[in-house]
Amino acid sequence: MPTTRDQRMLRLVKGTDAAAVRQRRAIVRRLPRVQDDPVALLAHLDEEPVSDESPPKRRWRLPLIGAAVALALALAAAVVSGYHWNQDRALDEAHQQALAAAKQTSVNFVSVSASSVDRDLQRIVAGATGDFKDEFVRGQAQVRTAVVENKVESRGTVLRAGLVSGDRRSAVVLVAIDATVKNVKAPDGRASHYRIQVDVTRDGKSGAWLVSKLQFVG
Repeated sequence: MPTTRDQRMLRLVKGTDAAAVRQRRAIVRRLPRVQDDPVALLAHLDEEPVSDESPPKRRWRLPLIGAAVALALALAAAVVSGYHWNQDRALDEAHQQALAAAKQTSVNFVSVSASSVDRDLQRIVAGATGDFKDEFVRGQAQVRTAVVENKVESRGTVLRAGLVSGDRRSAVVLVAIDATVKNVKAPDGRASHYRIQVDVTRDGKSGAWLVSKLQFVG
């Protein structure tokens, strides 16, 4: 028995010529295709995996987290490295300043002239601190008298100097000095060689390195 669909197709083709047949065939070809049973279609769709966008997001999130952690570690390492570099640089500068102060004070100590004795002794006092300064000031008058009476003319130059120990606040420096000394007993002058150990301390207010102890060691 013809179905409803067959009856519809028969009505379309009945009593037509060849051109109309071709047109109706074209119309038949353009008719929508009957879909599968809805229940079967739903069952088929239910079997297909459901697209989930979460895994790609998680795959992108993990590399981003790793990159952020790596960047944070790199920044932390840079900060620590920069801190140590600044500390090392500050210590090196402190050592250089301590060395320069010890060398200058040693030269001042052996460079005294009867013609400029007051200025020379004051220069030594200005570079001193602590017990060494107090002791030198107490004996300054006697030193001045000896220099003037013996017509002392002494000039020294640093041969070499080295840091024995030190930090950013204090240091011990060994200085080797050559000096030419003239006096009433040696009017033509005589050469002298000194090895002086100098303890220097950084002043908390001015930041200047001052001599706290000075002694001849050879």
